[in-house]
Amino acid sequence: MTEVATRTPVIGAEKKLHIIDTDVHERADLPALLPYLDPMWHKYITDFGWVPDRVLPYAQYAAGGLDRADSKLPDGRPAGSDYPLLRQQLLDEYDMDYAILTGWLDASALNGGWPEFKTALMTAYNDWQLGEWLTKDDRLMGSVHVNCHDPIGAAREIDRVGGDPRMVQAILYIGDKAWGDPFYLPIFEAAVRNNLPVGMHHSENSPTALGFHRYYVEWHTLVPQVFMSELVSLMFNGVFDRFPELKVVMIEGGFTWVPHLMSRADQQYKQLHSEVPWVKRKPSQIIRDQVRFCTQPTEEMTLERFLQIVDWMESDELLLFSTDYPHWDFDSPYEALPLGVPVELKRKIFAENAAKIYTKIPALVG
Repeated sequence: MTEVATRTPVIGAEKKLHIIDTDVHERADLPALLPYLDPMWHKYITDFGWVPDRVLPYAQYAAGGLDRADSKLPDGRPAGSDYPLLRQQLLDEYDMDYAILTGWLDASALNGGWPEFKTALMTAYNDWQLGEWLTKDDRLMGSVHVNCHDPIGAAREIDRVGGDPRMVQAILYIGDKAWGDPFYLPIFEAAVRNNLPVGMHHSENSPTALGFHRYYVEWHTLVPQVFMSELVSLMFNGVFDRFPELKVVMIEGGFTWVPHLMSRADQQYKQLHSEVPWVKRKPSQIIRDQVRFCTQPTEEMTLERFLQIVDWMESDELLLFSTDYPHWDFDSPYEALPLGVPVELKRKIFAENAAKIYTKIPALVG
């Protein structure tokens, strides 16, 4: 059982612990996007009854379903859709410096039908995010949502809003597509062109290696598989070699599996490098140079085990703190890490590592 930290997020009596939360889910229902959506597409929602094509065949087996029970709104709006409640339960409760909004509706996780409509929907979502959230609190930072099924349109959208100082990353929600396919290169090219990391987040459309199992607990246990698949695809298809400036952030996939993937991929690289001669570095080095991992969902573990995992990664710069607000498996800053993590490592995980990757976030003070 994990030892939990005391309910005082400080690293010393005289100095505050900075916190950058790298995964916060704001939400819009479809009617809220209509004012931002090109009128030519309104009928898809208002007349044709389009709804996101989710495939997860389970209910989340928790008191509030997908979300914390206390984050649900009495008027029926979805959790994460009310800024005052989010501010109260997250930003103010934990005295956060910044929180990166990662959204809920993302066309990249949906199937490829109606690509022009879904590209337009992402444009509306980004404008809604800028207009309805990022103007309300200087602590909120945004993500550029794109439709991966239309890479040229996705690149155009990154160019359109990626220069906004409040947009700190482009984000791809993972369905069943391997991002290393050259089809998706325009997306990564646009992200690098705009000096934006690419966040990758699993979705209800992310399958396991065997599809969707009989129970939610099986699927949720195996979520890291899709992150492993994406990393392997990106590395061995040469995306990181093509774009050495590219940074990728793996969001809501945990991190305890990372040393295993590093070790296995290095061994395969040693034995099979002749198949992929364009890969110039060991996979473990690519990961240390260009990939970061958000902590949530953090598994319960001893301090010894946690420090061993960091040691196996051979870097203390790979982990970024995240809560996953408002979801049921929310990780509080007070309890996310084992008690006794060294102060310098806590500083890095809670804020400094994220500040290095998300270079558009204003400098931390104090």
